[in-house]
Amino acid sequence: MLLSLEIERVEPLADGASFGAVGAYERVIGKARGEVDPAAPGNKGIALIDKAPRNAAGKVEYATDIFILRPKDPAKGNGRILYEVNNRGRKMLFGNIADGPQGVNDPKTMADVGNGFPLRQGYTIVWSGWDPDAPRANMGLGLTAPVATDNGQPIVQKVRDEFVSGTRGGALEAFKLSYEAASLEQPRARLTVRERAGDEPRELPLNQWSFVDARSIKLRDGSKPKPGWLYEFHYEARNPKVQAVGFAATRDVVSWLRYDKAATAVTGGPISHALAIGFSQAGRYLRNHISEGFNRDEQGRKVFDGIHAHIAGVGRIFFNMPFGQPARTGTQHEDHFFPENEFPFSTAAQSDPLTGKAGSLFRGDGSDPKLIETNTSTEYWQKGASLLHTDPLGTADVALPDNSRIYMIAGTQHGGRAGATTDAGPNVNPRNPHNPMPAVRALLVALDEWVVSGKAPPPSRVPTLGAGTLVEADKTGFPAVPGAAVIRVTNQVAPPGDWVSPTPPAKAYRTLVCKVDADGNEAAGIRLPDIAVPLATYTGWNEYKAPYPAGELADRDGSCLPFAVDAAARLAAGDPRPSIAERYRSGADYQAKVEAVVTALLADRLLLAEDAERYRERAAKEPRVAP
Repeated sequence: MLLSLEIERVEPLADGASFGAVGAYERVIGKARGEVDPAAPGNKGIALIDKAPRNAAGKVEYATDIFILRPKDPAKGNGRILYEVNNRGRKMLFGNIADGPQGVNDPKTMADVGNGFPLRQGYTIVWSGWDPDAPRANMGLGLTAPVATDNGQPIVQKVRDEFVSGTRGGALEAFKLSYEAASLEQPRARLTVRERAGDEPRELPLNQWSFVDARSIKLRDGSKPKPGWLYEFHYEARNPKVQAVGFAATRDVVSWLRYDKAATAVTGGPISHALAIGFSQAGRYLRNHISEGFNRDEQGRKVFDGIHAHIAGVGRIFFNMPFGQPARTGTQHEDHFFPENEFPFSTAAQSDPLTGKAGSLFRGDGSDPKLIETNTSTEYWQKGASLLHTDPLGTADVALPDNSRIYMIAGTQHGGRAGATTDAGPNVNPRNPHNPMPAVRALLVALDEWVVSGKAPPPSRVPTLGAGTLVEADKTGFPAVPGAAVIRVTNQVAPPGDWVSPTPPAKAYRTLVCKVDADGNEAAGIRLPDIAVPLATYTGWNEYKAPYPAGELADRDGSCLPFAVDAAARLAAGDPRPSIAERYRSGADYQAKVEAVVTALLADRLLLAEDAERYRERAAKEPRVAP
């Protein structure tokens, strides 16, 4: 339960600027303190809770950072919480759903909040820390959690870290360890390297690496890690935190804000409902939050009425176990064998022939929220998203319960957002700039209506076996685009094994992807105007190029393969896809086709009026189409 929430400061947002009819907002920054009863049924499943230090009342204490944006006049707000689960300490809401700038962790100005979409809706927006190791620099959100001990003595365990330079975290000069090394004696640890996960790891001699300190190592003699190669460090680690108390902290903070009368001093007014949204890791966190029972507070009340998990695939997080590493996320090239994907995947009740388990992501105990899951093409290639709506062996479509919806946003890469570029980076193909957020915005509005008034959201929209649009990765029908790298394999999803000393799994689940049309654009899912009335082929996959491990499926990048301008250019390139001039007779023809798609999406509640107008305006100014 929450013991206190201390407000450190209250400040105007954007110098008191107005956000539509809601008016001005305030920034509320503080810290919450709480405690959990290890014996309570909702807390017993927290890993290492039995080894945590306790206060005089026998409880386990924690503290978490709090950041809230609330309407200055609560009567003008909608009376609902929108809680964004932070991603590695980062606030991503405005950089995604509001088309704002990336990397703004301390929103202060109008520029920081993009188009202000969630503010104009009137939400009280809440963030709190859940990960004890999340960076707290520049207003990053973290959790202060206790260190577990074994009767007062340090807990020591053999662990494995993986490091890859140049892909997710930029070029690495040193390797930061997930945990403090129990010993700096090199013979008690080993560092290996390999180009691909399927290669035999090669152990580096002791004279080629060294400890910098108990939390980092580096290569010796000025050597730099090879871009994209996999370095694995096996060592004895100590002092694990009781990190999954972060689940309880989120539960307790949101429950207090919506149910405790004293919380109006923080929210500004009473709260009627609470919604949550999470992007990528944060979406996986929310799937875990549901499955592990943390959507029920210690008094048995529901925490979140509705949850929107975006780009989570079938994953959860490597969090609720000793020496967990929640920043990990497995792709075809990186982070193999770390626990992330575990049956049950779907909200549909199923049996798993690989493990013998049965169940659903939902608990069926009255705590389940209304759930919307949106994924891009990338999650089907990298994160097993087809298992959300098929059986574990991919042989049949499954029916979802009434309180669950799934949507694939076609032709989009994992980090799709406004302002993304086609810079190829470490890849063969140009990257995918398609922005899925118009659909995400519409579905958040639909979730809100579902929670508040009971108005059901649009039916799920995904590729299916029944329609023939869900297929093996090598049977998509992708056209022979000149010069383009084409991927024909998905990341493997398998039951979790020994993550410290892993071996390749004996069995894996069958993951499928979306069939494409003659242009190479996905034939199912939510097809926004850029996909339905295309000027290029957009995919959720790409391929690394040298000096990265050539041929590997790029981390979470997609591809953009533009159409030729006219027939002459198309024929000269040998491109089978019709050129832009062959597709659209004139600017008016192109605009009419965009209008037809926009009208249909509006009718299906998959697009908001303001975004429909943006598509119309952009189509009228499209320079690649002849006047």
